Amino acid sequence: MSSTATNAATPPSEAARAILVGVDFGRHSAKQGFDESLDELALLAESAGDTPVAKVIARRPAPDAALFVGSGKADEIKLLVQAHQAHTVLFDQAISPAQQRNLEKVLGVPVADRTALILEIFAQRAKSHEGKLQVELARLQYLATRLVRRWSHLERQSGGIGMRGGPGEAQIELDRRMIDDRIKKTKERLKQVQKQRSTQRRSRSRNGVFKVSLVGYTNAGKSTLFNALTKARSYAANQLFATLDTTTRSLYLDQAGASVSLSDTVGFIRDLPHKLVEAFRATLQEAADADLLLHVVDAASPVLDEQMAEVERVLEEIGAGHVPQILVYNKQDLLADDQRPRDIVDAMLRPNGSTEPTPRVFVSAVEGDGLAELRQLIATAMQAQPLIPDERDPRFDGHPSDDHESSSSDPTQA
Repeated sequence: MSSTATNAATPPSEAARAILVGVDFGRHSAKQGFDESLDELALLAESAGDTPVAKVIARRPAPDAALFVGSGKADEIKLLVQAHQAHTVLFDQAISPAQQRNLEKVLGVPVADRTALILEIFAQRAKSHEGKLQVELARLQYLATRLVRRWSHLERQSGGIGMRGGPGEAQIELDRRMIDDRIKKTKERLKQVQKQRSTQRRSRSRNGVFKVSLVGYTNAGKSTLFNALTKARSYAANQLFATLDTTTRSLYLDQAGASVSLSDTVGFIRDLPHKLVEAFRATLQEAADADLLLHVVDAASPVLDEQMAEVERVLEEIGAGHVPQILVYNKQDLLADDQRPRDIVDAMLRPNGSTEPTPRVFVSAVEGDGLAELRQLIATAMQAQPLIPDERDPRFDGHPSDDHESSSSDPTQA
């Protein structure tokens, strides 16, 4: 059950009923797209444990300063809350602390935005020590912005002689200082964990290990593909952000007669909060340091072009835009026969403005189709950057195996 989307009236065993709200400001682009169906917000809500019961679409030239959607639309949402006995209202866009407070007064239920929802899912799914620290940092940074004027009832009290403000200001400053202190300590703890991960990466680099990372939009099937290639048992599910922590396995390629290091990373999503990208930079560094990226695409998605563009945008943001790619169009088993490609392997231009075609392969991670061709493409990319034999990692010599000893996603357990 979603903690951002429940109140005291919600029974512990009952999923919170949520009203979904999206606002179309008429600014459509890869970064500021508008989901007319609110399907992705619904998936986010379900991933957090909520049950969407109604959807509301508003159209405005700009956000209302007080209520984001305006007073008329807020009244409409309030009627839906009462009709459905909803426990929460979830907005597809980021709302300010003042707008959140005003909406909660009008609607009478907790209000959360897309950022809070993603943070909650991340908090539920993070398993490793590093992942938990990263989520905690992002959550604290988000919470710090929610302290603005939260104690307005105390601010109205006047201070004594020589005081600059009332006890409300003192309470806000105290809480802000506490959060700032926790942010500082969390960053220090993260630095220690990141040093360990950096040491692991340098070790693989010194040993001449060819590093491959899976990237892609959330729910594109990365973990399923990772399991299919390595015969691992990483958690995979048909939900957004099924896995958050980076997992690394050795993948032996018969075509190259050698092994590569294959890492499964956190999925990307539209409007991923910048602070969350910043907090997960250490995990995403696996992609930036890779020799090759397998950009996994949900071939059955009606908005795959927008999803690919968003992945490219985040890759640029984390410094991985230059890393060579193989485009892996997954979920071919969900396509009708007349939608399936004639050639399993071809090439196409990426949406990042590149003039060089990028290899593309069509696969079904569930049924195993196209995996042999994908292995061949990886081997070809690896052979284009040959390893020096004397620097080969001895762990990767010996009998071929698809399931070698793994590098733990938790550096404290490595």
